[in-house]
Amino acid sequence: MANGRVAGWWRAWRASTPPFAADHRPWTLPDQPFAMWQVWRDLLFAHWPVPPEMLRQTIPAGLDLDLFEGQAWVGVVPFRMSGIRLRGQPVAAPWLGAFPELNVRTYVTAPGGARAGVYFYSLDAGNPVAVALARRWYHLPYFFARMRVGERAGWIEYDSWRVHPGAARSRFRGRYRPLGEPYRAAPDSLEAWLTERYALYTADRQGRPLRGEIHHLPWPLQRAEAELQFGALTAQHGIVLPDRPPLLHFARRLDIVAWTLTPFG
Repeated sequence: MANGRVAGWWRAWRASTPPFAADHRPWTLPDQPFAMWQVWRDLLFAHWPVPPEMLRQTIPAGLDLDLFEGQAWVGVVPFRMSGIRLRGQPVAAPWLGAFPELNVRTYVTAPGGARAGVYFYSLDAGNPVAVALARRWYHLPYFFARMRVGERAGWIEYDSWRVHPGAARSRFRGRYRPLGEPYRAAPDSLEAWLTERYALYTADRQGRPLRGEIHHLPWPLQRAEAELQFGALTAQHGIVLPDRPPLLHFARRLDIVAWTLTPFG
């Protein structure tokens, strides 16, 4: 039994490249080994178009706002995080476990339109250890929140109340469910532009832009319906959402790997 565990750890440690295809990526995989695995479950993409001028001053220097046909987009994304493990761990870290996460995001590139990715305005999470580690290691605006997620009659029911010390309070409540069968977004479609992102961007305390590469298979999207209630979650960032229904997509599960942050520019 002990020999089997050692062999499992050794195989996991040697797995320096993701065990799934990469030919769909817009650029090649990083040369260095990935840092961690994650599993995202029961995820909703809720997206709204907004004027680019509303967002340009809200992203760090050294990043360009990414636009689709001249339009910027803001996303609110609730999901369940699970399966977090460092490369070299054959099983998930027990002190992280599974927890809800909710992020507010827009879409950016490196200067000149290179390597389209995601910029996060906020990330609420139900695990204080994960929040502390992500703030320290990834320089991301994570906040601890009291969160409840369940499933009833096919609906994912979600409730999040931010209680992070010193942070502005915000509440998110809603429910959502998938409609129809999973599909892959067509290349060059708005759906692909919003979801097929393989980098995240942030800045360190000195304001230096940082990029973290991620990798996954193409999103198994489904149409969705949702009933959502939130106010300060986006307004506290100066974002005024249009008075129109969001564009909705659901994904039951996606396995991802992530690399450590690197400076650029």
